[in-house]
Amino acid sequence: MTDQNHNSELPPKTCSIEKLVTVPQDVEKVINGQKTATRRNGRYADVGEIMELENHQFVVEKVYVQTLGEITDKDANKEGYPNLEAYKNSILSKHPGMPWAKDMEVWVHEFGPVK
Repeated sequence: MTDQNHNSELPPKTCSIEKLVTVPQDVEKVINGQKTATRRNGRYADVGEIMELENHQFVVEKVYVQTLGEITDKDANKEGYPNLEAYKNSILSKHPGMPWAKDMEVWVHEFGPVK
């Protein structure tokens, strides 16, 4: 895992923060505090950037690269799932035909409510 918490060390964003969490069930999990991280195949936010979901604000606290093989049950919990297997099944159901390649890198965005 490459932990990059300083925006100057990060490559340019590939998408905007508005598209970081869009699935209604995920939005609800974030608002309820059940989801504190999202993995994407690109970088959607900078550390310190604010995400707004249904009039609730969340600040991006960490942005780093992780391989699918490095994801743990604890990581799956941050995604709002009870374990890695449930998270993996959810991802694969949303992306038919996608293999779970353990060496595939994803961008992790961790966030919390603005205080």
